[in-house]
Amino acid sequence: MTSGTEDVISVDDLVLILPVSDPGRQPEVRAQPIRLSLSIYHDITEAARADDLNCSVNYASICSTLESWLPRMRHLSLEDLVASSFHCIFDHHAEVDKAGIVVSQESSPFQPACLACKATRTRNGEKETPVEFILEGLKCMTIIGVNPDERTHEQPLFLDVAIRKRSERKQGEPFPFCDLFASISDHSSSSRFGTLEAFAFSVARHVAMEFTQNADEEVMVRIAKPMALPHAKSACISISRKREHFALTPPRQTSPVSASPGCTSLQQLLHSRDSPTDRSRSSSTVHTVAIALGSNLGDRFANIEMALRLLEVPQALLEDLDNGAQVTVIDTSFMYETAPMYVTDQPRFANCACTVETNLEPVTLLGVLKKIEDVVGRVPTIHNGPRAIDLDILTYDSERIDTRPEDKRYDLQNLTGELVVPHPRLAEREFVLRPLNDMIPDFVHPVLGKTIRTLLNDILLARRVDEPPMLKVLPFPKYPFIATPTPYGFPSVPPTAKYWIISSTDSTGKPGPHTTHIMATLNVTPDSFSDGSMHDTVPAALKYVRTSVESGAHIVDVGGYSTRPGATFVSENEETDRVIPIINAIRAQESEDIANVLISVDTFRWKVAEAAVQAGANCINDVYAFTGPDYPLVQASAEHFLQMRDVARRLSVPVVLMHSRGDARSNKDYSDYHGNLVSAIQSELGDKVQAIVRGAGGVRRWLVIVDPGIGFSKPADAQYTLLSRAASITADEPGNRLIGYPLLIGTSKKSFLASILQRPDSVGTYKGRKSGPEGRIWATAATMACAVQQGANVVRVHDVLQMRDVVATSSAIWNGLDS
Repeated sequence: MTSGTEDVISVDDLVLILPVSDPGRQPEVRAQPIRLSLSIYHDITEAARADDLNCSVNYASICSTLESWLPRMRHLSLEDLVASSFHCIFDHHAEVDKAGIVVSQESSPFQPACLACKATRTRNGEKETPVEFILEGLKCMTIIGVNPDERTHEQPLFLDVAIRKRSERKQGEPFPFCDLFASISDHSSSSRFGTLEAFAFSVARHVAMEFTQNADEEVMVRIAKPMALPHAKSACISISRKREHFALTPPRQTSPVSASPGCTSLQQLLHSRDSPTDRSRSSSTVHTVAIALGSNLGDRFANIEMALRLLEVPQALLEDLDNGAQVTVIDTSFMYETAPMYVTDQPRFANCACTVETNLEPVTLLGVLKKIEDVVGRVPTIHNGPRAIDLDILTYDSERIDTRPEDKRYDLQNLTGELVVPHPRLAEREFVLRPLNDMIPDFVHPVLGKTIRTLLNDILLARRVDEPPMLKVLPFPKYPFIATPTPYGFPSVPPTAKYWIISSTDSTGKPGPHTTHIMATLNVTPDSFSDGSMHDTVPAALKYVRTSVESGAHIVDVGGYSTRPGATFVSENEETDRVIPIINAIRAQESEDIANVLISVDTFRWKVAEAAVQAGANCINDVYAFTGPDYPLVQASAEHFLQMRDVARRLSVPVVLMHSRGDARSNKDYSDYHGNLVSAIQSELGDKVQAIVRGAGGVRRWLVIVDPGIGFSKPADAQYTLLSRAASITADEPGNRLIGYPLLIGTSKKSFLASILQRPDSVGTYKGRKSGPEGRIWATAATMACAVQQGANVVRVHDVLQMRDVVATSSAIWNGLDS
């Protein structure tokens, strides 16, 4: 029996094989190893004086009791196992008045993380300490650190998170470990903090606000950073907080490193522009939902764009929704063309996915999606048959939802009019998992306990050799197009002119052969570095377009403002007056091949871009990636960004986003990246691309092409290495925000090529020569061959016929004759 003194007799890590449910799998149980640690609170004074075990507690006897009784019981949760352990001890050992128990489930679905539950009880049932629910050893990959090289690549952190709760949970209601794991993983993967202090505070705040309700409940977070110090195992931060600590604004995250010390990031400028009302609205409680979209009837890409626009006007679709109903698209995947599944005798599908933030409940949101299917034109056909649009809720936060009666949940044949989330066939569909992987690869499936990335890898390992590949595609809208009003508050969606196959997958799901598209460069300026005044009249421009199209150009890039160093300033009106007549003339040609050729407008001005698209351009090519010519970025950069993004979003046109640092001749110091241009591009252009694609008002991910900006603000010699590593820019590497984007390479006749031609041979008689643009054609050809080998999806050239031959031959060498 205890007295005023509390000594502790402990047994550490007793391993028992017990029938315990995995999180999210109740009431199913499986026999698995459980570690149980026991603390018996007992005054050992008498036993010490007498040196007699009979005066103490026989811990071996207590362990035998636990080993005998616990395997006979079904334990639906760790908390249930803790309660059963207390009953065994107090029912069979009268000498014990107070005990503490920790049970750990190390073969959990969240390995290497383990789950634990900890509690202390007295014989009369009083809780001496709050129950602790523990997630230990969770590994997260995230951007963390203040050093420049830490801002470009993710690194591992290990998290221990414990939640102390005094209040009793409802009988049979297990602690939501699945939700906790998924929520922390998602929160961590999207964070970009500079310090462990800010990151730990952010995780504690997130967990406290999402997983505690009462003032006396506490969250403890410990974070270890193994890569912090070269000669230490790790650096750590440990904090404890309650909800009341988080009345203040959450910590601001560090943006990727700027081009030079003291630069203001794009995110900071956009944040400073938001009003307090905007920020409070964005922090209101909402649900994050992943939705799949597919179409294989009619204009597939226009159908999907129409559905996305309808998603954001739920009140226009369902009359009984209140004025506060909101759905906001915050991210989209790439677009894919896929073979039909289940019913194969039907057209190929266009498939993608989006994530939305909404305050609608799941069943109400399902009603909105069904209404969208009616509006866009879904005609009920056979199950899994053709449809103009099909929308499915894939995930809703980390919840598990099944609206069917319990006695109808034994199979998947009775889903009509019901909602099951996560989508019951999600894990068997590559055309669903691949788009999800574009957006939320580290999201943990609430039932299966695996990340989206893992589920995709699993399905690729089981892929049959004869399965048709998924194709990543890029649709171009048809302009000029006269939009008409719709009953839903937005204008009609432009039809599709053409679409490109950007990449394919082989039988294992890995990248297959690709097509390199040719962009012809039409400068309608008097002072372009390569062809100034050659094509600045309508007849001359049309002649170039006709020759380029006949030579194999897939798209013509029309520019009215030279970006060469020292170019004369051109007003917005003058630039518009240069490009619009050319675009009009192209669209008016009798030859369908010429009249229907894709056109991009090379401009960084949103008014010029909008006018050009309305006249007939299908794409915007912006050398400043929407932020304008100022460098470092200023507040006007944010204003410029928002205007340009709005134009691209409203007109649904692809955009080419180039890495640059203002004036092409300047800002060539990349010492912050140790001279690594690939890392600099991934960071600086990735910062802009992420802001363009993600969040409210974002451009669809499938409409973005990235350009590393060869010849713009980069050391001449380093650009050869950059070309040889171009594939790394969009490679699937941790921390890279440019993963998977189509890549454009533009090297045609640029001045950096002249430097290599001017060098004399170290062995031989060549003395070197100065070369103008026309003398760099063969040097350009070499870079085109390299671009094809590096997987470029588009090359921007002046001499179409010659470079088409280079691309065709290089493609045959690197990708095969059928590429």
